[in-house]
Amino acid sequence: MGDSMVKIHGIYLTESNAIGHLSHPLQLTYDGDFGEIKEQEIFKGAASLPSHLRSGGDQGKRHSGASLCSRSSNRSRLDTKTDLKLDLQEKDTEIEVGEAFWNTRIVPILRELEKEENIETVCAACTQLHHALEEGNMLGSKFKRSILLKTLYKLVDVGSDLLSLKLAKIILALKVSGKNLLNVCKLIFKISRSEKNDSLIQNDGILESLLEVLRSEELQANTEAFLYCVGVIKFISGNPGFLHEVIGKGAVEILMNLMMQINENTKKSGTCLPNSGHLLVQMTATLRNLVDSPLARSKLLSISALPQLCTVMGQYIGDKEVCTNVARIFSKVTTYHDCCVALANYSRCYALFLNLINKYQKKQDLVVRIVFILGNLTAKNNQAREQFSKEKGSIPTLLCLFHTFYKLDLHSQKALGEGEGRPKTLRPAQAEDVLIKLTRLLANLAIHPSVGPAIAAHPCIVGLLLAMLESKSIDDCEELVINTTAAINNLSYYQVKNSIIQDKKRYIAELLLKLLVSHNMDGILEAVRVFGNLSQDHDICDFIVQKNVHKFMIALLDAKHQDICFSACGVLLNLTVDKDKRVILKEGGGIKKLVDCLRDFGPTDWQLACLVCKTLWNFSENITSASSCFGDEAANTLLVLLSSFLDEELALNGSFDQDLKNYHKLHWETEFKPVAQQLLNRIQSHHTFLEPLPVPSF
Repeated sequence: MGDSMVKIHGIYLTESNAIGHLSHPLQLTYDGDFGEIKEQEIFKGAASLPSHLRSGGDQGKRHSGASLCSRSSNRSRLDTKTDLKLDLQEKDTEIEVGEAFWNTRIVPILRELEKEENIETVCAACTQLHHALEEGNMLGSKFKRSILLKTLYKLVDVGSDLLSLKLAKIILALKVSGKNLLNVCKLIFKISRSEKNDSLIQNDGILESLLEVLRSEELQANTEAFLYCVGVIKFISGNPGFLHEVIGKGAVEILMNLMMQINENTKKSGTCLPNSGHLLVQMTATLRNLVDSPLARSKLLSISALPQLCTVMGQYIGDKEVCTNVARIFSKVTTYHDCCVALANYSRCYALFLNLINKYQKKQDLVVRIVFILGNLTAKNNQAREQFSKEKGSIPTLLCLFHTFYKLDLHSQKALGEGEGRPKTLRPAQAEDVLIKLTRLLANLAIHPSVGPAIAAHPCIVGLLLAMLESKSIDDCEELVINTTAAINNLSYYQVKNSIIQDKKRYIAELLLKLLVSHNMDGILEAVRVFGNLSQDHDICDFIVQKNVHKFMIALLDAKHQDICFSACGVLLNLTVDKDKRVILKEGGGIKKLVDCLRDFGPTDWQLACLVCKTLWNFSENITSASSCFGDEAANTLLVLLSSFLDEELALNGSFDQDLKNYHKLHWETEFKPVAQQLLNRIQSHHTFLEPLPVPSF
């Protein structure tokens, strides 16, 4: 019996041609500070689809363990002997003037092709044939084309990939259409699935022929051929050696033009056209590979491609693979400032992303990317924070997502703890990935002066943040704990009456103690920042002294870490507001360490220098003698440093560019100079300059 038949969209295919699509659960880690996503994909077989090319989530990589779209020798399910049959409906147009050229130049080569058995010789003859057809202006015409195609298709059965590429290039140059175009695209696709053929494809220049098909042929009449054609480009674009060539030959513009056509056709017809979703999967997977290049990103911006990609997401919101691939593109490009700004300025993207979160709430691989993208958009853009928060249901959607993945994380941890092995739903790291991105997004949103207080007053969100901080260890969940603490820090900035953070400040201070004694400097920094905000409250200041946290802050001044010194100094400044607590600066060499911070960081950070001066100003409120207040060495050092730093020419003589110089000058003039001048005057007025007695004469 022959192959059993599978019916897909009204078309019968043999099982050898029916291809399962791939699902892509994924784990994400950060590269640096919320930098590039790194993707580790797991492929699983799934329901059959009406295309050999359904999956596009492998980013052009052809892993040996995957299904159809992977590149491995056991994946080739296209039956080229049955598929590559000549469509004889294309009739020859006899042109008398070409007969002589045909008989003298073409026929001898065809005869050589029919009788020659050596592959290298046949390949050379194919190259000769291509040149001869070009010379005789026979490429693109129908003169004797059926004879040519019969000869060429017979050679396909030889099974040589090198020869098949030579044949395919000639066939495409003949401007075939219909089934012939489809079959030759299938042939090239089959060859491209093996990575060992990358060099053959590059050397034979077949890429340009494929791009010409996409550029010149009609989309709706050749959707399936385009599917295979883009599938080839997706594969080869996954090879870094091909990237520059693919982009240089116009692939970005061609793919985006096709995408615009699909968007327009979908809009006109009011429905998604057959196979267009499968084609979009391949196109978006290809673009995901290409955007690794700065040139490709620049091209996307110049042709306003990001709104078009959003339109695709909106029109194909029911197609998870299309949406996931577009999310892959956005998660990559939004790590670059210009692309991030461009997407943030497209106001419709926020409602779209919220719709996707609501529709695919438990689909970790898509949701984690959408939340990551939103985190990028809101990282440095206050307008983006405001636009997102104004979208209907934005905060409730994030809360629902937070609650969902918090519960999933608890369930997965519990299952592992009870020895059940890997949970059937999500691995712990997958649920945690979403929580990492989500807490980062909340921290970013909290920076906005109207959004932050609203979140701080939201008992459910704050409750989940505190539950996370209580239950997670920084040793086991570093990013999650740091992001959670950063979110709490941003929320603690707002001293509003209905703030849950303010209501639970003592509980938060207790939770932060375990971070302070950790060996993680990033965690320590975030904890100190929270104490900087909370220590504006008298009760928290009492707590800090009772728990000896102030000694830890003084010790941190020795860290030689600018951000940590700034935050620790902020806590000490708040403590010195209380006259009874000023004496703590005498402990652990606090005064000397503050002076050292002023010396080490003053010229590069006038805000930190200002904090040091304010702290010393508070401390010396009841000064009677500079030496008895600060100590002789510290008092003399302060006189020298403050005099030097208040000299504008000396203070601002740093090797900065003009913008940075202006920034430093602003903070020097408005923050440092006023308090430093007052402190210097105070020290000078309470300092005794003793002169040595003259040597007596005898």
